[in-house]
Amino acid sequence: MEFSSWPQVPMINQKNYYTEFLKRDDQILALRLQQDERLNARKKAAVDIDRARAQAAQEGLPFLEPDPDLDEDEAMNDDDIDNYGSKTIVINVGSQNMRLGLATDALPKTVPMVIAKKAARSEAEDSEPRPKRVKLDEDAPSEEWFGEDFAREYNAMAQDFRTSRRGNKRRVLPNSRELVIKWNSTTPPERIPEHSDPLRIDWTELPANPAKAPDYIVGSAALRLPEKSKPRYQLYWPLRHGWLNEKEYDNRNMLERDFFLILEESIKNELGLTHKKDWNQYSCVFIVPDLYEKAFVTKVLDELIRDFGFQRVCFIQESLAATFGAGYGAACIIDMGAQKTSISCVEDGMVIEESRVNLKYGGYDVTETFAKMMLFDRLNYADFNLMRRHDFLLAEELKEGFTTMSDENITVQTYDFHLRASGQETRKYTFKIYDEGMLAPLGYFRPTIFDHSKKLIGRHKLIPRSVDLYNGHPNDPLSPAQLAVIAYVNQTIPSAVMPAPAKPARLMPTPMVSTPSKQRLLGLPAHLNGDKDATPLSSPAASPPAEDAGTPHPTGEDANGDEVGDLKGAQPDTEVMDRTVPIMPLEQAILTSIHHGSGADERRRREFMGSIMLIGGASKTPNLGPYLEMRLRAAVPQYPKEILVASPPRELDPAMLVWKGGSVFGKLRMTNDSWIGALEYDRLGARILNYKCLWHW
Repeated sequence: MEFSSWPQVPMINQKNYYTEFLKRDDQILALRLQQDERLNARKKAAVDIDRARAQAAQEGLPFLEPDPDLDEDEAMNDDDIDNYGSKTIVINVGSQNMRLGLATDALPKTVPMVIAKKAARSEAEDSEPRPKRVKLDEDAPSEEWFGEDFAREYNAMAQDFRTSRRGNKRRVLPNSRELVIKWNSTTPPERIPEHSDPLRIDWTELPANPAKAPDYIVGSAALRLPEKSKPRYQLYWPLRHGWLNEKEYDNRNMLERDFFLILEESIKNELGLTHKKDWNQYSCVFIVPDLYEKAFVTKVLDELIRDFGFQRVCFIQESLAATFGAGYGAACIIDMGAQKTSISCVEDGMVIEESRVNLKYGGYDVTETFAKMMLFDRLNYADFNLMRRHDFLLAEELKEGFTTMSDENITVQTYDFHLRASGQETRKYTFKIYDEGMLAPLGYFRPTIFDHSKKLIGRHKLIPRSVDLYNGHPNDPLSPAQLAVIAYVNQTIPSAVMPAPAKPARLMPTPMVSTPSKQRLLGLPAHLNGDKDATPLSSPAASPPAEDAGTPHPTGEDANGDEVGDLKGAQPDTEVMDRTVPIMPLEQAILTSIHHGSGADERRRREFMGSIMLIGGASKTPNLGPYLEMRLRAAVPQYPKEILVASPPRELDPAMLVWKGGSVFGKLRMTNDSWIGALEYDRLGARILNYKCLWHW
């Protein structure tokens, strides 16, 4: 007799069982919807052909049968492509500027990534001056203004620069610095009445009644607000150093709200799409960094689909977008932005994952260092403060006008600038500089001159790191090349490693990073340093884990060719990585990226070295490309003819190239399978990115 009337399920035969779960494309929603869309398109095309054939027969005209092997994208004429692209918005956000526009636009609109909100005090009144002064006494020696470390680094760079100029047969005056300091410290400014200044600034006007002033202002208008406006406004930058700015915010919702508020207002004001209810007719291409944060990408996807209401959204990586814009098949892309520099090797429409490098310095660091060097040499505008809006705009203007990487015309020269502040007379400053204009951008190759002390403050304070649900390991992408940069910093630049907290944060298991066994010149790969005993690229061995056999994690070598990380279970010390500012001299970072991107293939290495492309706003520094090429050839003399650093082709603006590539990508129609619609996102959520991203999510 049976114990129960409930049917008994027999045991599965362990020797022979089979399942078809998720083994066919029609069982995956994302792929099934793509197949249905293509089937519907073919049905519609067949109906249109039959209708056209019948119409031609009725009118007695010949009918040209279309080629059945022709793709739909190839069959589309220019008008169809333009109509398709006119409904596609391309967005490329940066730490300092955002570029957005329709895919059919020739050039994007540039919007500062800043929002001004009502506050009791402005940001200049509420924070310490930048550059940070160690001693505020103007009568104190310059060496005491910014600390001994900066003075020592600056004097060492100046000495090396004089030595190199003598080696290049350039004339070097022994008292150049003294001439600059004497002139700047004794020349007062000239005052010009505001009504006599033909280039006076049009400041953002506010209503006479403070109660009617807007709660927030975004973009360029925010930077043109007077410092002592009524009511007061304070500027916030939601993105800093390529990350969401957790340092200046106390609330995650407010941080994300400001970020998307800038996007929303920019779409309304710059693109003329003032009615949000019409946005469901538009698609959006959003460009993300090569080394992105998953929490950021998933939040962007959710906001663009649910709140913005776009018809569909797709993501593309920065370096891949750059190759689309330039028309390159394979290249080493160096994207130099305001606060970060990313380096990646791209081949056949794919970013090589092992080669991705993200360095936390850029054009703003040069701006701050240039101002610091001029103040060190007693600039007669001693009250320079980058936290003030008019001073920030002035500093950017001075950097664009006077910085260069060419030492041909480096002599003591006299220049002038006009300081324009709201409600004040215009002041004309006449000043002298010597080598500051070249030493400041030289920091790309000597990043210890930059100030890295506050770049990691507040990191993961509001937004926790994305972790794997099964084993708790970090989920964000991390490349062997980036691990090599972190190992280099921990070895050679202790000032860029923040001190450990008193109580370690409870994040996840933190096995130790393997320490490189020996030093080599420039921190380059072994075979690039003339080390004949070392192999070109050792194969990283997979060490068995002690307890956790989790998913594979990034593995690779550091810049010296020594192994960093492990294949299973062994994860770099996350707490150490969160305290390390990833910086490295630019030429070493490029060689490290190419080394990991090419593997042991010498042909690929030579191909990447011959197609290095400089893009980004910070790459516009005069003569930066030839100087970088010279540094690379000096670092790897065994490649005298292969190395080539080029600017974007067809005279494209380096700052716009990534956006341009996104616009080209946005015009692709049926061949682009990365679009994410509202139906797919409603059913699968962020899991849809596993099926839709063009790279390994």
